[in-house]
Amino acid sequence: MSPPAPFTIHSLAPDDVALLRELLTVFGEAFGEMQTYSGARPSAGYLERLLGSDSFMALAALKSGEVVGGIAAYELRKFEQERSEIYIYDLAVAAAHRREGIATALILELRRIAAARGAYVIFVQADRGDAPAIALYTKLGTAEDVLHFDIPITLAAVKHD
Repeated sequence: MSPPAPFTIHSLAPDDVALLRELLTVFGEAFGEMQTYSGARPSAGYLERLLGSDSFMALAALKSGEVVGGIAAYELRKFEQERSEIYIYDLAVAAAHRREGIATALILELRRIAAARGAYVIFVQADRGDAPAIALYTKLGTAEDVLHFDIPITLAAVKHD
């Protein structure tokens, strides 16, 4: 069996809207949520502004020009000290390209970018049943036992005692 084809990691810039759209497809397929990632895609102008912002980062793993994985992250500037932390919002690799070191390479490149920005930590959430993600993140970092809460925006959805 031959080794997998090499890949490159590309940091997306405002003129990479087409690559970001390919990455949305990879995310949708990997997470089984095509409607979320493809049902109401933002306009090219929106994606250009997002890719040009100083708080959003997207990296794409490319093989022969095709997006096979990627990461989307946000820089969160802190108020208690002059520092920031990086939040990995999404990370996925297409099923046919897993177990090739792509996810690790994406995180390591994000780590390099985070260090250049002066961030002090990268953090990410993982679902309890997602063993591959937990194994990857355990290899690269330290787990914390926290709870995640989604707070609705509409007041009608808030429970009153």
